[in-house]
Amino acid sequence: MSHPASTMPPGQGRAPGRTPAHVASPTDTGMIPIIGRQPEAPQQQRRIFSPGFGLRGPRRNRHVVTVDELAAISMPIGDDGVLIGTDPESQPAVLGLSRPTAFDVVLVGGLWLAQVLALRAAATGARVGVETGRPQAWQQLAQAAGGGQQCVTVYPVGRVPAQGPSVSSPVVLIRDCGIRPPRGRVTSVPWQAVVTVLPFVSEHAPRWLSQAHLVGIQRISPYETEAVRDTLGIPEEQLQHLPTLHDGVALWCTRKHQKFVMTEPTDAETGLLGVARRMD
Repeated sequence: MSHPASTMPPGQGRAPGRTPAHVASPTDTGMIPIIGRQPEAPQQQRRIFSPGFGLRGPRRNRHVVTVDELAAISMPIGDDGVLIGTDPESQPAVLGLSRPTAFDVVLVGGLWLAQVLALRAAATGARVGVETGRPQAWQQLAQAAGGGQQCVTVYPVGRVPAQGPSVSSPVVLIRDCGIRPPRGRVTSVPWQAVVTVLPFVSEHAPRWLSQAHLVGIQRISPYETEAVRDTLGIPEEQLQHLPTLHDGVALWCTRKHQKFVMTEPTDAETGLLGVARRMD
């Protein structure tokens, strides 16, 4: 008996006794698994996917220096703040006015040094307020500072509003109110320093000197040095230089430290404020 010929195309027949490698199912994703490959060990899998493995980059010699060579690549780091001049060793003297704590400064000196301090404080990004009884002496500086930006503001005595200082917007308030400044409405707070300018050491000065965190003293008379010595305890070898100081030199001191600083104006400061002078 003859059997009917198969109508299946060549090559599509299934060999008897052979199971297909993959059978589609309703949940099939279309991904055909690899048959016959053994699963990798967990340790080997972690090695493949762990960071740091993969393509190796270029190999170069490491940058290594000896201990003696470290000084050649070091960078001097000091305080940040207002550069007020140079000390006797020709090192920069920096006055940190923007602090997270209240900071009171008393300057026994002239208008010139106070205005240089105001300009340089504004150059560091601080907002400068000037409380003064002689606004005509400060108006030109307020207009010239900041290149058109309002960074220096002049206020009448006793009319300084709250400044709202912050770490991103520090304030320096300069009080130029004569030999007997009234009690200020705005005091030193975190990120707001107050600089009180006294033209000379009067009978009211010891109270201001004793409360200040930092005191700057320009040239004073021998009589005034006695009050300074009794209040601040400045050594005698430094006191004897105070009556003969140059116009641009001041002694900046605390209870424990004293340092003479020479303030040299820039060309822009000289054009605006003139040369260094002690008296106005």
